[in-house]
Amino acid sequence: MGEFELKYDPLRSVWYMSEEMQSKYAGVNRGRNGMRSHVWRPPTDVFEIDETFVVRVEIAGMEDAEISIELHERLLVIRGIRQDVPERRAYHQMEISFGEFLSEIELPGPIIAEEVVAEYKGGFLKVFLPQDRPKRIRIND
Repeated sequence: MGEFELKYDPLRSVWYMSEEMQSKYAGVNRGRNGMRSHVWRPPTDVFEIDETFVVRVEIAGMEDAEISIELHERLLVIRGIRQDVPERRAYHQMEISFGEFLSEIELPGPIIAEEVVAEYKGGFLKVFLPQDRPKRIRIND
């Protein structure tokens, strides 16, 4: 995959991939016509426990089949669509996002891809990514 650059937008308090990198992943953050589509980003935590990176995403109200998880070397891409109820209503306050979402996370280090597991319960998706630590080789006398 090579190297890529994440940029910070202080007005929106989010990290995003540079335009050059987004073009390498056609469709990751683009609509049908090639323009940016209206996609929301769910609250996402990345932390480390017991030599495992954990990515926790808050996406309540979904089914497992509505969530897609892809791993491109050190780039984890989580996407899906949270459906809204089609009933008619007049909002007094609206803070819950619906529609397509996308969360792209550059992992802090190398991982063992074959051992990655994910679970979704209680409105949280957790992806467990075991770290690939260098092996120490002992020199015999």
